[in-house]
Amino acid sequence: MKKIVILGAGTAGTMMANKLRRALDKEEWKITIVDQFKTHYYQPGFLFIPFGIYNKEDVVKPKSDFIPSGVEVIYSEIDKIEAKENRVVLDGGKILNYNYLIVATGTKTFPDETPGLKDKLWYKEIFDFYTVEGAVALRRFFKDWEGGRLVMAITELPYKCPVAPLEFVFLADAYFTEIGIREKVDISYVTPMPGAFTKPIATKMLSELLEEKNIKVIPDFYIERVDNEEKKLVSYDEQEVPFDVLTVVPVNMGDAMIERSGLGDDMNFVPTNKETLQSLAHENIFVLGDASNIPTSKAGSVAHFAAEILFENLMSAIEGRPLHAKFDGHANCYIETGNGKGALIDFNYETEPLPGTFPLPGVGPFGLLKNTKINHYGKVMFRWIYWHILLKGKELPVEPLMTMAGKKKVG
Repeated sequence: MKKIVILGAGTAGTMMANKLRRALDKEEWKITIVDQFKTHYYQPGFLFIPFGIYNKEDVVKPKSDFIPSGVEVIYSEIDKIEAKENRVVLDGGKILNYNYLIVATGTKTFPDETPGLKDKLWYKEIFDFYTVEGAVALRRFFKDWEGGRLVMAITELPYKCPVAPLEFVFLADAYFTEIGIREKVDISYVTPMPGAFTKPIATKMLSELLEEKNIKVIPDFYIERVDNEEKKLVSYDEQEVPFDVLTVVPVNMGDAMIERSGLGDDMNFVPTNKETLQSLAHENIFVLGDASNIPTSKAGSVAHFAAEILFENLMSAIEGRPLHAKFDGHANCYIETGNGKGALIDFNYETEPLPGTFPLPGVGPFGLLKNTKINHYGKVMFRWIYWHILLKGKELPVEPLMTMAGKKKVG
């Protein structure tokens, strides 16, 4: 029997398990998925926990609910991939041989990489919201906080869900306005980027929104350390930003197993053909989601669109055909802006976010680079879509490759 092994039962790995099990003969192909954790987290929902919009229970479900029958599930840590031998070594020494391997081990936060970040103020006055533990701890803090300097800081690029820190400050503005202490809260957005976002047209729109909400942007700030005694961020060029409460995006890196396997770059992301999603080093290894080094957003939408391409190419490889499907880096992100409104961006490797309508030209119903109520509803609806359609590998009425239909060229 031929074997496909999927490493990681998060968004990307679960989608592929569902797609492949439907497509491949059960008598001919054995599919195995490996993950050390049994709980699946709806990570976009972490953002809403600090503001009491979601609770922990809203963002967790058993992984077993989404893995199809006929797929072998192994809950175990992974020691390493021995790519030349076509095998995976699990913690404890168990060996999994494979004909094809899909690496979907994602990215993780490493607060220890920044001196002083995970020190005596950690989860007391310094928080992340990229873990459910951090989001819940921040919720408890905000319940009693009476105001001061709130700093949202990004340590390093890349990081998953690039718009989430922006959404955080927008929601913070709305939350503190609602409870009547916004005039007592100074909100700053500290980023190593030259502006609010990586793309100029979107940066202009988002910067205007930040200014309108009285949120200060501190660009080109590369955090060297966090001073817990004086409660300040210190950059490599000795700039300082004081805080009373710090919310931070810690350094994001690929799984340590990638490093042990000798398959990663200096951030433990797997060098991957950005179009075919095939490992640059091994033809029978494909990489999906945040585990790869492809030059687009580390976001759930990218994993979804890329999964369509990877599926086509893996089927081509199995059948001995050339890998004709090409991923274009398509990303699609709702941006929660607070007060029941949201924005939407749609872009790929070559085309930055542009104004227009989505998914239908001239009709929408969603507005690109517009701050509207319908975009907010799109964000809210996505949680249901995620649990019931996306994870199960079902088709959505959005093409995996970006289209210019409905978009308006600028300049």
